[in-house]
Amino acid sequence: MKTLKIADRTVPAVGVGTWYMGEDSAIHQQEVKAIQTAVHAGARLIDTAEMYGSGQAETLVGEAIAPFKRQDLVIVDKVLPQNANKKDMAHSLDQSLRRLQTDYVDLYLYHWRGSTPLAETVSELQRLQKSGKILRWGVSNFDTDDMQELAQLANVQEIATDQVLYNVNQRGPEYDLIPWLAKQQIPMMAYSPVDHGGLKRSAQLKNLTLLAMAQDHQANVMQVLLAWVIQRANIIAIPKTSVPEHAQENIAAADIQLSPAELKTIDGIFPAPTEKEPLAIY
Repeated sequence: MKTLKIADRTVPAVGVGTWYMGEDSAIHQQEVKAIQTAVHAGARLIDTAEMYGSGQAETLVGEAIAPFKRQDLVIVDKVLPQNANKKDMAHSLDQSLRRLQTDYVDLYLYHWRGSTPLAETVSELQRLQKSGKILRWGVSNFDTDDMQELAQLANVQEIATDQVLYNVNQRGPEYDLIPWLAKQQIPMMAYSPVDHGGLKRSAQLKNLTLLAMAQDHQANVMQVLLAWVIQRANIIAIPKTSVPEHAQENIAAADIQLSPAELKTIDGIFPAPTEKEPLAIY
């Protein structure tokens, strides 16, 4: 299984996302089982945020991880821009910890840039790290210029990750963000790594070339596209699913090794960017 080092921990290159989870009581237990199935399959990193369901996803994660040893897991949480300041961040983190039923998070991310001066946000993240309530900190939805500005305020070794939208339909980060992160040895976390549903996903699932490729790997198309996302050494994917069987398939994608010829074929179907694109955000 492919792994990478993030937040001082070596974890499988496919983790667990929880965006849009915890919001439907009718499938609550199914979602708990989906997260637990992923952990049993080998996942170690679980990503959530105070924004997701206004805290309901955090509550779901707290329930799902209860049977496991806390030290075996890497819990990633995110603070909203309006709370990413000296006055509110500590309280916001305490509320997240309460919902997660833990006394620390392994990695705490600034969800996206808001009106608070970046220097103030960084200073508070550093202070909370010293308190022990967060072990490492990072950012989300930061483009290259944002990362360069951040690197002027903190040592790059302090920045544990940049979590951005990245999949075969959204390859913009490849132009300059991924190379910059790789040069600085900062891992990138890919959210929505197989995109959302809709016409694009439907077309992907029916693509004859991708279907043949998946068959060669005794896998499905979604697993192949996940394997594509984590082909680079510094990228971890955090797919979300509420279906336990799909959760197991997601983690198994970390075992798929695509050949240079297969990667070239995928490039032909989903071309790489040839110029700078604005960072896509869902």
